[in-house]
Amino acid sequence: MTNTRRTSPPTKSAAAAKPVEVSPELKALMRRLKLGRLLDTLPERLALARSNHLPHHDFLELLLADEVARRDREATVRRAKVAHLDPAMQLQAWDDSSEVRYDRQLWAELTSLRFLADAYNVLVMGPVGVGKTFLANALGHVAVRRGHTVHAERADKLFKRLKAARLDGSYEDEMRKLHRVDLLVFDDLALHRLEATETSDFYEIVVERHQRASTIVTSNRAPDEILAMMADPLLAQSAIDRLQSAAFELIVEGPSYRQRQKPTIANGAAPN
Repeated sequence: MTNTRRTSPPTKSAAAAKPVEVSPELKALMRRLKLGRLLDTLPERLALARSNHLPHHDFLELLLADEVARRDREATVRRAKVAHLDPAMQLQAWDDSSEVRYDRQLWAELTSLRFLADAYNVLVMGPVGVGKTFLANALGHVAVRRGHTVHAERADKLFKRLKAARLDGSYEDEMRKLHRVDLLVFDDLALHRLEATETSDFYEIVVERHQRASTIVTSNRAPDEILAMMADPLLAQSAIDRLQSAAFELIVEGPSYRQRQKPTIANGAAPN
């Protein structure tokens, strides 16, 4: 009598290990539907679906969730770029081991973005280098991820841009954009003395946004010092009073945060 060898069915792990081929026809269809980026993860998702015996609708849901997540990430990156936010200055990149001091409870409240819902402002004040710009940009990134419109710009550059806009006839359009944005970040306000037109621009922006939208201002100066740096005392007082009356004030102190970003030589390495 002849012995017959019976071949065991492939195990689940063996089936999962087998590479999954995506047909050229499927690739072409996905590209026509502008789903070509799904091809980056499709082989892995097909293998997962096969090994876990996923129903077709569960597999489709998984695949589409990948695409939605990817598009959301890319849209967030685009909006942050349009907002002129520094991509390196995000909440998760802040070094909590630094000796920079500020009210952590207030910071937790600010990162909730409840101040945006109430059209409150934020004044971030402190000496040079403690991370004021970083914290303001981090709030901007949080706002962008939650679907808000944001514009961040160094104050002196913004005023120069508005001065140029007066000459080319785009001033009203530029001001309307600044009035309408959900969150406006004035970085390094009053680093230099403001001329009459700059003081007037600042006043117009603050008045139009008062109780309608939120503004973040970072400065090395306290509000009374900012007043002294503006050309028109009356307009300056009116603007600062409106800004400060509806603002959270975050005081940042300590050694320079920028020193943590200094380049260092790795252990055992010698300079050329």
